[in-house]
Amino acid sequence: MSIVEVSPGVSLAYETFGDPSDPAVLLVMGLGAQMIAWHEDFCRALAERGRYVIRYDNRDCGLSTTFDDHPVDVGRLIHAVSSGDIPAALAMVPYTLRDMADDGLGLLTALGVERAHVVGSSMGGMIAQTMAVSRPERLLTLTSMMSSTGESEYGRPSPAAQAVISAPKPADREGYVAAADAELVWASKRYGSAAPLRELAARSYDRAYYPAGAGRQLGAMVLGGSRADALRELRVPTLVIHGLDDTLIDPSGGKRTAELVPGAELLLLPDMGHDRPRELWPEIIDALEAHTR
Repeated sequence: MSIVEVSPGVSLAYETFGDPSDPAVLLVMGLGAQMIAWHEDFCRALAERGRYVIRYDNRDCGLSTTFDDHPVDVGRLIHAVSSGDIPAALAMVPYTLRDMADDGLGLLTALGVERAHVVGSSMGGMIAQTMAVSRPERLLTLTSMMSSTGESEYGRPSPAAQAVISAPKPADREGYVAAADAELVWASKRYGSAAPLRELAARSYDRAYYPAGAGRQLGAMVLGGSRADALRELRVPTLVIHGLDDTLIDPSGGKRTAELVPGAELLLLPDMGHDRPRELWPEIIDALEAHTR
C-alpha cells in the first residue's frame, strides 16, 4: 500500500495489482467502505486477465485524508435535505461528489495514467459517473455497478435496508463485527453469508475505524443531485451491472442508468444483491474483461 497527494491537502491510500504497462482499471468503492472491500483475490483475478488494477480509499475513509475539522450531524443534514433547505445542507458538507471524482482522477495522474477504465460500486458508481461526465477524455470505459443516477425516484432502498444503513454501528470491535450480520438484508439470497461480512468488518475495523467520514460522504452523495441530463449526453462506452437481489439500491437504479446512457450495456445478475459474492466473480470478471478490451 502507498499514499500519494492528489490535490493540495488531500492524499489517498492506494494499492495496485498487475503490470503497469497493461490497461489501467480504477476501482472506486462506496459509502464508508475501504478499498479492501474490493477483495484482494478479486483484484488479482482481474489483473491476471491483463489489467493494471488500482484500488484506493476515498477521502474520509480508510487511510486517506480525513476532514475532522468539519463534523456533520447526519440527522440535521437529512432534515435540511428533506425539508428542501438545500443551502443549509450544502453549508454542512465540506466537499462534493465532483471533488471525490477529481480525487480518483488525481490518483491516475499521480500514477502516470492518462486514461483508464473506471469501475465504481454503489456510491463509487456515482463517483465514476461523475468522472465520466466531467472528464470523459480521461475514461476509456465506465462500469457502474449496483448504483443509480441521482434521481430520487430510482434506486430507492427498501425500508429494511434503509433501517440498517441508517443505524449507528457499535464503537467496540466485537459489537461492530457482530453488527455486520444485519447487512444480509441486502445480500444475495442464494450466496449471502454472515462469515464474509464479519471478516470484512473485522479487517476494516482493525485497519481504520473511522465512522465520522461516512456522514460527510453521505452529504456529498445526497447533494450530488440528478445526473440524468448529463448521462443522456455521455459518449463513454458504459457497462451497468446490478444484482436483482439488491434492496439497498433497487435494480431500478441500474436499469435507469443503462436507459439514459446511449449504447450502454446492462447486465442484471439474478443471484447478486448489494454485494459481489465470490461465486459470481467469474461472471463479473468476464464481463469486465470483455468491456475493457
